Amino acid sequence: MKNQFQMLKQLQQMQAKMAQVQAELEKATVEATAGGGVVKAVATGSQKLVSIVISPEVAGDLDMLPDLIVAAVNEALEKSRQLQAERMQGLTAGLGLPPGLL
Repeated sequence: MKNQFQMLKQLQQMQAKMAQVQAELEKATVEATAGGGVVKAVATGSQKLVSIVISPEVAGDLDMLPDLIVAAVNEALEKSRQLQAERMQGLTAGLGLPPGLL
């Protein structure tokens, strides 16, 4: 019985830590660029796109602009996923859970 209580307490602590990490990820940002920096995308650590900045020098090349935007956004979202994975891995490091469970 004592073991179950201890396990429940640890689970509650982990849930509280996860909520804290998720709140931190909402505030954290990552950025990525494409086309040598002419397009910049910024995303939160929870994979929400915050902004896209387009340099005036690329505005005249409307054929290439959509590809640059997609590339910058995809890279920003990948960086966001990596940040999230790093933060969650630190949270669950001592639990012995299989990868990808959380």
